[in-house]
Amino acid sequence: MNSLVIFGLLAALMLTGMPISISLGLTVLTFLLTMTQVPLESVALKLFTGIEKFEIMAIPFFILAGNFLTHGGVAKRMIHFATSMVGHLHGGLGLAGVLACALFAAVSGSSPACVVAIGSILLPAMVKAGYPRNFGAGVITTSGALGILIPPSICMVMYSVATNTSVGALFMAGVVPGLALAATLFGVTWYRARKYNYPRQPKASWGERWTAFRQSVWGLLLIVVVMGGIYSGIFTPTEAAAMSAAYAFICAVFIYGDMRLRDVPKVLLNSANMSAMLLYIITNAVLFSFIMTNENIPQSLAEWILGNGLGPIAFLLAVNVILLVAGNFMEPSSIVLIFAPILFPVAVKLGIDPVHFGILMTVNMEVGMCHPPVGLNLYVASGITKMGITELTVAVWPWLLAMLGFLVVVTYWPGLSLWFPRYLGMI
Repeated sequence: MNSLVIFGLLAALMLTGMPISISLGLTVLTFLLTMTQVPLESVALKLFTGIEKFEIMAIPFFILAGNFLTHGGVAKRMIHFATSMVGHLHGGLGLAGVLACALFAAVSGSSPACVVAIGSILLPAMVKAGYPRNFGAGVITTSGALGILIPPSICMVMYSVATNTSVGALFMAGVVPGLALAATLFGVTWYRARKYNYPRQPKASWGERWTAFRQSVWGLLLIVVVMGGIYSGIFTPTEAAAMSAAYAFICAVFIYGDMRLRDVPKVLLNSANMSAMLLYIITNAVLFSFIMTNENIPQSLAEWILGNGLGPIAFLLAVNVILLVAGNFMEPSSIVLIFAPILFPVAVKLGIDPVHFGILMTVNMEVGMCHPPVGLNLYVASGITKMGITELTVAVWPWLLAMLGFLVVVTYWPGLSLWFPRYLGMI
């Protein structure tokens, strides 16, 4: 009964258009003050201990690094390098978009940052080269979602905070699925470009490719700094985030010189605003998780599922449906922070690996970012392309269908996620 009250109140507040963070906070306070005997002192203690986690510090650093890279010319050079490598194939600029998004994802950790950085440069170039606007918008909107699967990933940090799963293991588990999804989107782009005979770029010589690589190498080295540092044990994922922010600042201001020192305070302020928003959501989600645990909701759900004989296959199918439905109304950070504490204990009882479950949730978040009504990538792409949400929804459907197919593969093939971290001895 209490669980119905909690979720009913949360849904009612969200339907009023209230921000998810405030809806969570009001739900928790209303429930605490009217329906429980929990001392407010213990709530305050839980709030403090819940956000006193070293991993949370990675979030503002990755946001800051992504903002420096977005404004610092790194994306432009990555696009130039990607175009020199694949521009001569069918739909070359579209393929370059997928490749550039994959590269930028490996240094930014943010999906909207990916769409803005790559889309704002590449989409006008694609239209100028004779590509339909729908095609370019579909490529960038869906490929930008790679930003939360290819590590580093802010979404994975959120899952780690909610479930106490190793961030390093999650990052390494995202490598193979991230590359596999990039290859899937690459294949869809190439097939549609070949089918409709979209333009191809002149083939770049190896000298031109080398020049493009040399120009982009400082940005690409950030991948080595983050992934190599975590894998070798030189620093933790949180320390890697701090390193990436410092490195991105040096690249943007001193190496490439595309950002002036007087622009830095604006980037810092934008990053602080976004970080504050996410940390406020985390704070309220911690309290929400505390209430649910106190009311034994996750435990009751686990007992019900096990008592009714639902195995891992049926449970994972139900999880996908729940998360895809939630993606219609909420953005990824909120979904992870609300549903992970509920679903995670059930998954563990059913013998599902925590790292695999984290990757499954992340792929669901990717799909949610690309479909209406609140798909974040759709809104970001809409601002760049000046296309309506309905028009963009039609544009992304071939890639979105491929992503749904990929979600099924990730869900029922744990080895795709777990092989690499097991090979590295991280799980």
